[in-house]
Amino acid sequence: MPTGKATNYKTTMSATIDKSTLQFLRDLARNNTREWFAENKPRYEKARKNYLDFLDEMLKEMARFEPVANAQTGKDLVFRIYRDVRFSNDKRPYKDHFGAYVADGGRKSILPGYYLHLAGNNNSFLAGGLWMPPADYLKAVRQEIDYNLHEFKAIVEATAFKKKFGDLQGEQLKTTPKGYEKENPAIEYLRFKSWNAVMPLTDKQVLSNDFMAVVMDGFKSLKPFNDFLTAPLKEIGED
Repeated sequence: MPTGKATNYKTTMSATIDKSTLQFLRDLARNNTREWFAENKPRYEKARKNYLDFLDEMLKEMARFEPVANAQTGKDLVFRIYRDVRFSNDKRPYKDHFGAYVADGGRKSILPGYYLHLAGNNNSFLAGGLWMPPADYLKAVRQEIDYNLHEFKAIVEATAFKKKFGDLQGEQLKTTPKGYEKENPAIEYLRFKSWNAVMPLTDKQVLSNDFMAVVMDGFKSLKPFNDFLTAPLKEIGED
């Protein structure tokens, strides 16, 4: 299992996640009703502000190595806590976590980016990559991996990367993708429909004073992966 352990990353940012923020998310997971949420709305607003404050400082720190972090704010990244239950059998009205996505275009972007998931009971994680892209993006990334397999493997199979993120995650085809043979040396990566690298985070890490450094270390390690996935998509945007 990947381990997002302590880091040597140095940051000047002092934002931290409050213990009360994680406690609110734990309690919400156990009491996911509109009545409970209404009674605890002040707790939610305090927890959300804490998360947004952390994201604002996180963006400033990320801008040192990731240009897409410039000119964005925490509010541009964070997803609504209210669930869309119209077409779901799960009728819980609220998400039991906070989530934020850093990418060109903000949280609704379909481009590769960085995700920070905050939840109680050791269910937090950070992640990066490309999630369920449209057909033309999917085709372009598969071609990039096929043409530059050595470069891709040098990123995702590096010892340091594997230690943080383990194996790549994401939905995969059970058969070979159209246009490729099963003997293709890249086939294990070409079957993916999403390419995601995920690093679990414990409650202890989230509440530590150096959590910002842990997040930055993880995101900085993800940058070569995201850059590789982004490169072929820029050509699509220019067409």
